[in-house]
Amino acid sequence: MNKPIFYLLLCFVGSQGIAQKISGPELLEKAIKYHDPDGKWETFKGTFFITMETPNKPKRDSKITIDIPNEYFYVKATQGKNTTEYTVDKGKCSISFNGENPSEDIKKEHKLNCERANTYKNYYTYLYGMPMKLKDPGAIIHEQVNLDKFMGEMYLTLKVTYKKEVGEDTWYFYFNQKNYALEAYQFYHDESKNDGEYIVFTGMEIINGIKMPKERAWYYNKNQQYLGTDILNAPKE
Repeated sequence: MNKPIFYLLLCFVGSQGIAQKISGPELLEKAIKYHDPDGKWETFKGTFFITMETPNKPKRDSKITIDIPNEYFYVKATQGKNTTEYTVDKGKCSISFNGENPSEDIKKEHKLNCERANTYKNYYTYLYGMPMKLKDPGAIIHEQVNLDKFMGEMYLTLKVTYKKEVGEDTWYFYFNQKNYALEAYQFYHDESKNDGEYIVFTGMEIINGIKMPKERAWYYNKNQQYLGTDILNAPKE
C-alpha cells in the first residue's frame, strides 16, 4: 500500500475511534470547558459590539448588554440614519427610536414591538452563549457523536433537537477534534427539504472569560448562498 495513503487511513480510523468513544453529553461538557473554562456563563454580565454586514444593505452596528442574573437585556442598533433601542428588564420591554419614545405610527412603520425585543434577546443570548446554552431545559443532546466532513474539515458532530414546546428545528454542531472548540453549526426546519442555514466561525474573542466567535458567516443550506457576517468586538478597556 502507498505509504501516504496508509497513514491517512490510520488517521481516519483513529479519528473514527475517537468519535465512537465519546458520547454526545461528554462532547458537550468538553466543549463547554473550552469555551467557558471558569463556568462564568450562568452569572454572565457583559457588553459587546457586533457589526452585521449584509449584501446590498448598509451595515448594522449594535451594542449589546446581557446580564443573566438580573434578567436584563439591551440592544442599541444603528443602521443607516436610524437607531433603535430595545430593553427587556425582568420581562418588561421598552423601546426607543432615534432617542425618543416612538408613536404608534412609528412603531407600525418600523415594526417596533416587544415581540421583536424578546426575539433579539433570545437570538443573541442563544448564539453567543453557545455551547453553554445547549444545557438549557428542552434541549435533547443525542448520544451518538459522528465524525463528519464539513466545509473541507473533519469535525466531531453533535446532533441536537428540542422538545416541541421549545423548538422544532434540528441542529448539528461541529467541534474541533483536538480542543473541542465549536467552529460551525447548521440547522434545518425540515431536514428532508435541505432548508435552513449553516454558520461558519472565524477567529475568537474573549468576553468576560468566555471564548466567542469573532466572525460568524451565514449561508443557506440549499444553495450555499451567502447571507451575511456578524463581526464581534469586545469593549475597549
